[in-house]
Amino acid sequence: MQISQGQRLPLSSLMPGSQLTLSINVQSPHVLDFVCFGIDAQGKLSDDRYMVFFNQPTTPCNGVSMSNGGDFTLDLAKLPATIDRLVFTTSIDGAGAMRDIQASRFSIKSLSGNVLAQCPFSGATFADEKAIMVVELYRKSGEWRLASNLQGFNAGLEALVKHFGGDVADAPAPTPAPVPVPAPVTSSISLEKKIGNAAPHLISLAKKAQISLEKAKLTDVKARVGLVLDSSGSMHNQYTIGRVQEVVNRLLPLALHFDDDGTLDCWAFGADTLQLSAVTLANHKDFINTDSHGWKDWKVGARYNDEPKAIKKVIDFYKKSRDTTPVYILFISDGGVSESGAIKKLMIEAAKLPIFWQFVGIGGHNYGILEKLDTMQGRVVDNCGFFALDDLRDISEEQLYDKLMEEFPQWLKDAKAKGIIF
Repeated sequence: MQISQGQRLPLSSLMPGSQLTLSINVQSPHVLDFVCFGIDAQGKLSDDRYMVFFNQPTTPCNGVSMSNGGDFTLDLAKLPATIDRLVFTTSIDGAGAMRDIQASRFSIKSLSGNVLAQCPFSGATFADEKAIMVVELYRKSGEWRLASNLQGFNAGLEALVKHFGGDVADAPAPTPAPVPVPAPVTSSISLEKKIGNAAPHLISLAKKAQISLEKAKLTDVKARVGLVLDSSGSMHNQYTIGRVQEVVNRLLPLALHFDDDGTLDCWAFGADTLQLSAVTLANHKDFINTDSHGWKDWKVGARYNDEPKAIKKVIDFYKKSRDTTPVYILFISDGGVSESGAIKKLMIEAAKLPIFWQFVGIGGHNYGILEKLDTMQGRVVDNCGFFALDDLRDISEEQLYDKLMEEFPQWLKDAKAKGIIF
């Protein structure tokens, strides 16, 4: 059945029973939030537990649950009588306008996935609006009915929250206000939100990364993020058992937070250095086995490690970009570092650049100069950090993020004081 904008009809005309799936599929170049507001008879969000969104995906009664962005599973019979309406919305996170969306639709489906009704819409319906009240389900005369609203709001999610009587938080708070608006209207869950829409399997990592960023007071910092991977022969086991892919997965949430483009620059090195594709949410899955024909076929020359060549390649890349944004580099090695003098010289020279280097040893030994970076003299600022692990899983993900962010904040302060970054 095709539904048009403004149409109202009883749900019983589409399906028996109270269980269904409501899916909102919006083709947009922008990052979107999807929210279901559970509204009382006065049209207000009187119980914030019935605002269903990424960080609060289920109501206490399990009458509404959310998965995969705009997919909501409903059991209307479980909702308390105080919930008079369910209003389903989508809004743009950041810059953009709803006029940019392409062919989109919302659908009513059975739990088995059969489409019972759908309503198409596009950006032609909107102009500068940043949010849409897409569809609502409401009680009338003892039954649930559907209204295809497609009503735009100029000010985005904040306008929707205020429209339903909620309060918009200006900054993350450790405890909610008496009538709180959950975190999607603050910056504190933006990292989880970006990841959750495209890579729900990384949600747990995003939450743990967010906590470390908050502890280190890095939530407002913008930076480019790069990853340099030792692909020498002695690293074979680390690649085979998936530890290097884990490094990619764990660093990607930090890149998504720090970098407006949400990309992770990436290199692999042996005797030569190969720049790989930038890692994104779109290509991160099995990146190690798929990018540039997979790690076994990477064009890195002989499989011994030449760290100075890799370091110089990275430096040249960022110098050529002429971008003054701070850069955070995670450099992975399993040791066997023999070019200590060359590395020391490069790090002293690189201290004048807006690049911080976090070296991490994994499963190796003989890290050479990398183990002495914190005490190395002759640099305008301390631009390096180092720690080693026998196995990436020797410490928890929370501890790993804390260690990765341990020295970066101080470098930011020192580099700013010296005019290296602004």
